[in-house]
Amino acid sequence: MSNFYLMNEKTDLSQFIVDSIQDKKGHNITVVDLSHIEGAAASKFIICEGSSSMQVSSIADNVREQLNENNHVKPYNYDGYANAEWIVIDYGDIFVHVFRPEIRQRYNLEDLWSDAIVTNIPDLD
Repeated sequence: MSNFYLMNEKTDLSQFIVDSIQDKKGHNITVVDLSHIEGAAASKFIICEGSSSMQVSSIADNVREQLNENNHVKPYNYDGYANAEWIVIDYGDIFVHVFRPEIRQRYNLEDLWSDAIVTNIPDLD
């Protein structure tokens, strides 16, 4: 993994998750900061896309594997592998959403949480 480095107490998981997504060519990565919104399910959503169900699964697998192998962090739960159109991984304060593009457009989480701070991460290629 190209940008991966060991985590310390001051580093949050967001960068590791973004690196894991980019490692499998995930694109249109968005970090949605919900930390200032009372009643939000998490502090952050990290949302990205894969171009096929196979890539969606591969991205989600890589996030889970890299965080477990390199940082000994396991998700609380994950769901969506059955059809691999939208896989969500729950890390407590951070939810990772890996979508097929048309499913992401349908649910439009960024608009749903429009009062959040949204940061778009540039694609690597």
